[in-house]
Amino acid sequence: MVKESSISKAQSYEEMAKFWNTHSTADFEDDTYEVELTFDPSARQTWVMIEPDLFTELRQIAQTRRVSLQTLVNVWLSQRVSEAKIQLS
Repeated sequence: MVKESSISKAQSYEEMAKFWNTHSTADFEDDTYEVELTFDPSARQTWVMIEPDLFTELRQIAQTRRVSLQTLVNVWLSQRVSEAKIQLS
């Protein structure tokens, strides 16, 4: 099932981009609502490049263990960092 954008009726990010390049949110004030947003700078993410073959293997392991790839990588990295700290002590 393809999810559709509520205002633009777009079904992809590309379609949304095309729509909003030619429209203004001011024209849709009755279709929008105010939300409260809190920004937490400490919650930022950092991207790391992973070799394609290694990525495929990690994804397969995560699927087998029924966890997200992000969870698997973070748990494993955390364990390795803890081990490295102990070795350095």
